[in-house]
Amino acid sequence: QVQLVESGGGLVQPGGSLRLSCAASGRLGSIYTMGWYRQAPGKQREFVALFFSGGATNYADSVKGRFTISRDNAKNTVYLQMNSLKPDDTAVYYCNRNQGSVHYWGQGTQVTVSS
Repeated sequence: QVQLVESGGGLVQPGGSLRLSCAASGRLGSIYTMGWYRQAPGKQREFVALFFSGGATNYADSVKGRFTISRDNAKNTVYLQMNSLKPDDTAVYYCNRNQGSVHYWGQGTQVTVSS
């Protein structure tokens, strides 16, 4: 089993910044993807950004140039730095780790962008 614990959500004004963290623990494999998805009210969960275990990254077009994913391998933690936030970024953000074709999810953290 893999456990994912997220932190860092909150309320921010448009144009502001937030950083999310996700720490993984448990039976961690060496081949994986790890990243973030989000779900806004009334909408389906959508991909935001992820790391491949080899180091490559991938971003949704809607966040390119504003969000940056990074990781600390020693801490099994990924971060999502979110800049220039917009009201449309308001959602519950979920950490995801996919290893062995099994998806593990965190509990989610609320991000609200509002003036």
